[in-house]
Amino acid sequence: MKRLTISLTNSLLGPIGERHVYFSLSRQVPSRGSSMASTLTFLFLFSFFFSLCRALPREAIFDAADVLSDSGYVSMALTLEIVAETLLEQSPSATVFAPSDSAFRKSGQPSLDLLRFHFAPLTLPPASLRLLPADTRIPTMLPGQSVTVTTSPSDRVTSLNNIKLTGSPIYDDGFLLVYGIERFLDPSFQFNSQRPNPNSNSSCSGKNHTQSSSYSFDQAIETLRTGGYSAMALFLGMQLSGVVEQSGITVFAPADETVMNRIGDFNEYPSFFRRHVVPCRLMWNDLVDFGDGSELPTFLDGFTINITRSDGVLILNGVPVFFPDVFFNDKVVVHGVSDVLAAQDNAIRVDDAQNVFNSTEF
Repeated sequence: MKRLTISLTNSLLGPIGERHVYFSLSRQVPSRGSSMASTLTFLFLFSFFFSLCRALPREAIFDAADVLSDSGYVSMALTLEIVAETLLEQSPSATVFAPSDSAFRKSGQPSLDLLRFHFAPLTLPPASLRLLPADTRIPTMLPGQSVTVTTSPSDRVTSLNNIKLTGSPIYDDGFLLVYGIERFLDPSFQFNSQRPNPNSNSSCSGKNHTQSSSYSFDQAIETLRTGGYSAMALFLGMQLSGVVEQSGITVFAPADETVMNRIGDFNEYPSFFRRHVVPCRLMWNDLVDFGDGSELPTFLDGFTINITRSDGVLILNGVPVFFPDVFFNDKVVVHGVSDVLAAQDNAIRVDDAQNVFNSTEF
């Protein structure tokens, strides 16, 4: 009898607590006794999701404030200690864009809404930021508002809303990252770019095959696992490994904490994964060519993904795409989405998706 083998290892990160669960998964499944495999998989997912249930610990916020103060960002350090716990209580990870002391002197004390605009509810390490093409929208904790990537291909430093970030984070513990910026980000910023023709007649086939790669399917899984998409990496390895169609696949991957919050019943897992995978390879350049109202087939029979736009943001069944081309090779493309994809009649509106981190006033 073939066996499904799962090994778990928790890593301790000092005061941060148990945050990572690393896993190895054999590709073989039992020819009989599938209930045993399901039970093992369930136990893995339960342990994995449990490790993500915690909000950012207070110690991390205080540590970040100390590092900011020592680095010359005294005003933001004090502000972080006052407001961060309120803003971050619903998020297990975050990226903060910290204005300089001179920005505080010029602008005065910012409103809570403006501060929310400087918090993103996800980790954005430098390697990930450098992969984001211009006009990518990054969600913030200000409901309905996002910051825009304005980095040109020739730039060595990432910029958001035409404001450059420090080349490396001032603080980074793997779950809370803080970048320095010279002035406050403007919520009314508009990025001028040529929009795709809404009547484009694209089909479900990747046209941009010029950037082929020798990366294997396994490396797509590894990129997902190390980039905050471990749940999708697990499903990808279990359900589609070795059966990629000749035309490739496209995966729309919600972050781990989103999966944890949206899925409760173990029986939902197979259908959950298959509705996030399209049986053709679609790079970001392909996706933006689709007109509003276009539909993409998925591996889940009867489930399609409807494409629309809102304020320049590409929306799939009511969910924004916020991290294009997380990974791509000649067979697999992965795009990050801000929530799980639901059927259209059950899909959350984009306003609701961006309102997940709407903290109450303090």
